[in-house]
Amino acid sequence: MHYFDIITILCIGLMVGTEFAVSAFINPVVWQLEETTQAKILSLFARLLGKVMPFWYALSLVLMLIETYLRRHEPALPSLLTAAGIWIAAIIFSITVLVPINNRIAALEDGWRQQNKHWDTLHRWRIFLLVAAMALLLHGILQ
Repeated sequence: MHYFDIITILCIGLMVGTEFAVSAFINPVVWQLEETTQAKILSLFARLLGKVMPFWYALSLVLMLIETYLRRHEPALPSLLTAAGIWIAAIIFSITVLVPINNRIAALEDGWRQQNKHWDTLHRWRIFLLVAAMALLLHGILQ
């Protein structure tokens, strides 16, 4: 189980780090570029991450659920169930709110710059959810 814990922590930790990096580092730098360059970069990122992230989110959830199942008789169960619930909420939030905005940014529809700023604000709420889920997961695994 120790190796599985490492795989789960790495998968989820790298994903949370990637989501944080987009908001804290990538977007602020991109916003300083010329509008045409900015449009190209944001469109490319939106397409790439729009393809990769659904699988990464799903894999992370599956790993989290397996961790929960493996520890179903341990005191860690409430933390792990809460972490999985928060992760599911983040996925639902992403699909219903962030993905439609991301698709408009990728297509460079009118108002894409304002849409990107709005997406980033909402994305920070998702990061908060992901960090909370990861903290609960770590608490459950490490206790």
